[in-house]
Amino acid sequence: MRLYVAPMEGVTGRVFRQVHHRHFPGADRYYMPFLSPGQEHHFTRRDLREILPGEDREIPVVPQLLTRRAEDFLWAAGELAAMGYRQVDLNLGCPSGTVTAKGKGAGFLARPEELDAFLEEVFSKAPLAVSVKTRLGMKDPEEFPRLLEIFDKYPIVELTIHPRVRTDFYKGAPRQTWFQWALDHSGLPLCYNGDLVGAQAVREAEAAWPAASALMVGRGIVADPSLFRRARGGPPLGREELRAYLDDLYESYAGAFQSRRNAAIRMKELWYYLIGLFEDDGKGAKGIRKARDTGEYEAQVERIFHTLPLRQEARPVWNE
Repeated sequence: MRLYVAPMEGVTGRVFRQVHHRHFPGADRYYMPFLSPGQEHHFTRRDLREILPGEDREIPVVPQLLTRRAEDFLWAAGELAAMGYRQVDLNLGCPSGTVTAKGKGAGFLARPEELDAFLEEVFSKAPLAVSVKTRLGMKDPEEFPRLLEIFDKYPIVELTIHPRVRTDFYKGAPRQTWFQWALDHSGLPLCYNGDLVGAQAVREAEAAWPAASALMVGRGIVADPSLFRRARGGPPLGREELRAYLDDLYESYAGAFQSRRNAAIRMKELWYYLIGLFEDDGKGAKGIRKARDTGEYEAQVERIFHTLPLRQEARPVWNE
């Protein structure tokens, strides 16, 4: 079964995927955090840093678009096709209030007729393959049958289902019975996304849904960069291997941002998930969180690696 890295805004961007692929090759695809094309039809400098081909030519990458206007989607898709991309993903999952208030992301799911018209125009003109990442609905999973009926009308190359509604955000258990329902009722290739933390969880999902086309992992791969390797029967993560990866990531962020301070800030965001790999009593997480400058950050990382044992499986500390 194919294994994908999920798009996580501010986390799984260009630097992350390049360093991760360098140390832990094996992801079948990396999905970019979303681009949000507007009516002015131009990419920002920040967007271009993310999408212009470079080292990513050797990495399987899929850009993701967040919009409710077909003309904006088609413009961006055309630009991406000209850059050499062969697939683009439509974001119908983002639960952010600022996004859904504009009818984008998961907010688009509350407008099924408008969504149907959008998809009809997109699929009649799209210059490259289109996949979709969706939730079950805005407020109630009973919204999903109507949405799946719409999706099934179109040649979506893959439908990724995060089986929560928008009002769940990322809390509570994913409604996995709805993913099985989709497998039973849809003719589309279906990818599962939601709370796959640890190699055992990935293997259990593969066994539970052999008809699925793929699994998509976000927080779990940030918490344990070796997750896909271990899920496929590879060796456990070593302390020196992990340190080399994190040092490379830190230095790569420092180069990209031209600021070690900004690199440390980004690394602190990743440590929110990574600390679950260690037998931490709370002091490690607190030390990273409270670090005021690069010197304090680097000292805390040293302390964690010298004093805390590694776990066999990352603990989902973000749910605690």
